[in-house]
Amino acid sequence: MHVIYNYIARFVRFLFATIAPQLKPTTKFRRFIITQRDLIGQIETAMAASPVGRPVLWFHAASYGEYNIARPIVQHLHKSGNWHIVLTFFSPTGLGMYHTYKEEVDNVFMLPLDTPGQASRFLDAIRPQQAVFLVSEYWVNYLHELKVRHIPTYLISANITESALPLKCYGGLWRDALKAFTKLYVLNVASRNRLEKIGVTQVEVVGDPLFDNVMSRAKKEYHNEIIERFVAQGPVFIAGSIHKDKDLRVVTKLANNHPDIRFLIVPHEISEDILQHIQRRLKGESRRYSECTGETEFTHTQVLIIDFMGALTYLYRYARWAYVGGGFTPYLHSVIEATAYNIPVAFGPRLERKFVAQELVAEGIGCSIHTSRELNNWFSTLKDDEPRMHVIASRARLYMQGHQGGTDAIIQLIESHAQ
Repeated sequence: MHVIYNYIARFVRFLFATIAPQLKPTTKFRRFIITQRDLIGQIETAMAASPVGRPVLWFHAASYGEYNIARPIVQHLHKSGNWHIVLTFFSPTGLGMYHTYKEEVDNVFMLPLDTPGQASRFLDAIRPQQAVFLVSEYWVNYLHELKVRHIPTYLISANITESALPLKCYGGLWRDALKAFTKLYVLNVASRNRLEKIGVTQVEVVGDPLFDNVMSRAKKEYHNEIIERFVAQGPVFIAGSIHKDKDLRVVTKLANNHPDIRFLIVPHEISEDILQHIQRRLKGESRRYSECTGETEFTHTQVLIIDFMGALTYLYRYARWAYVGGGFTPYLHSVIEATAYNIPVAFGPRLERKFVAQELVAEGIGCSIHTSRELNNWFSTLKDDEPRMHVIASRARLYMQGHQGGTDAIIQLIESHAQ
């Protein structure tokens, strides 16, 4: 199986080099392919030029969203001055948000494709003392090399579901990869039990550091003159990380059904096509944030479309109700960010990989919807029910408080293995 995996990895690398020139310049896939060109050579050059006088700690996240899980850990360790932090992403969107975390890390790279040669060269270049992977990033060759080199390696914030690849009958290669971790920090007892059944026993149940990160940001001051001028017109419903398909349909129908409510719509991806698509579906007056100033008159504006990235976690503070996108796919976005502000949150029905969303539904804080009618019914029952809103706010506050503390446990483990 490992031989087949390596063959596929090498073929994909060759294929990327072949098809890149044929893709549209603006596609995310093309950006991904382009960043892989001579990537390992660029990393070797960058690390050779870096004054690495401290032990290297390598963090790897699939995307910027997943990096936010580890962010309080990275911030603490970098601030201590004892570590040289190398951060890698699999998605180019992580590099695109560099301005938001550049003070927290020493080097940031895309992760070279997982071939045996590139994994070996990458580790030779960065020479990590320890490595931390996030959620479900278990790359076979990288983990094999880390194990061979006896480098302590951790997986944090893992949620192992019944559909996880290592649990499949054909998942032996990934079961072996999981055994390369020195310690796996999982989010619930069910995940630990599933791992122990396949022989992975170095497991501990620890809270998600994302709760610590989100609560830290929720407590920070944030002001935006344009948005505050808009929300002053009346109560606000925020729709965050909205995808173009079903998310957009249910949210725009809700806005059209409730013209007395202001809406902040934050697309997951921003392009002229998506922005036009949103505005065409709305009956009420809408504006794009980029078209506004501190003097813009919002009296007749029902919907403000946020056409910049990186502020969503702060924007939830302006709303009384929320909808989080991605739930019509297996990749629901962070519902914790909305819950941190003690507001009710709705989302699509695909929760099989998202135990936090499942818990929010069980607690009466969240609601899983399948149709625009279900979203409308949920919102209509909350809209003017102040006693129920107070109950939800109280439950959300207790839920967030009860899930903090994961950051300290992981920091202690990393520091205990420092040489």
